[in-house]
Amino acid sequence: MAGDPWLARWLPLLAGRAGGRPVLELGCGGGRDTATLVAVGHRVIGVELSPAAASRARDRVPSAEIHCQDIRAPFPIVGSAGVVLASLSLHYFGWAETCALVDRVRDALAPEGVLLCRLNSTNDHHFGASGHPEIEKNFYEVDGAPKRFFDREAIDRLFARGWRALAIEEKVIDRYDHPKSVWEAVLERND
Repeated sequence: MAGDPWLARWLPLLAGRAGGRPVLELGCGGGRDTATLVAVGHRVIGVELSPAAASRARDRVPSAEIHCQDIRAPFPIVGSAGVVLASLSLHYFGWAETCALVDRVRDALAPEGVLLCRLNSTNDHHFGASGHPEIEKNFYEVDGAPKRFFDREAIDRLFARGWRALAIEEKVIDRYDHPKSVWEAVLERND
């Protein structure tokens, strides 16, 4: 967890909410968070768009089930995840598509399951929150790729239906060459 130990503080909550059910990780990348989750006993089902990153995740965490697919495709599990983890993976889409994706995340969770996510902050100026062509409000074309940034109002709107916020906090992380501003949010499925 060196360099970005963000999951450490959430592990007790995740253990209680997973309750032996799988953790669905959206955008697992090369498996950094996957390895942390597996090390404490979780069964992880990861989804990753990049074939190279999915291969690295499989090599790094052979016991995890890694699917190479777009997170907009049907999830490998529905209705049975105790936890969905989405660290910086929900920001590539227009607003309507982001809302639809969050609805699908809720559907993937078992009752009282939780989503733990990190979202780009509108204060994340080192990584594209300003100075780029705007596609829609707080959604920019950054170096040829779409990238969304969230303020608290947008987070509240995104999770207004079917969710109960357990924690929402803006933070600065030191994972990259420059400090990165993110929102960490823990939301409970609330039907």
